[in-house]
Amino acid sequence: MRSTLRKIGNSRGVLIPAPFLSACRIDDEIEMRLEGDRIVIEPLRQPRLGWFDGYQPSKDDDAWSELIETEEENDEWQW
Repeated sequence: MRSTLRKIGNSRGVLIPAPFLSACRIDDEIEMRLEGDRIVIEPLRQPRLGWFDGYQPSKDDDAWSELIETEEENDEWQW
């Protein structure tokens, strides 16, 4: 596909068709870098984004309540 650069202030911009953006899963932010004489544009990935969505601490408390400390375990620690 061919496109033209457009003047935006002192810079230039290119319109990227929506299907391209969708196929690359690009929303708002991108990572841009040079590789030789090419411009590489990639979606900005936040690796841990959403890890705790829907986390409910009350359910976590139930999981920890099953653990029981023994005397042998307490003897190993020096406080």
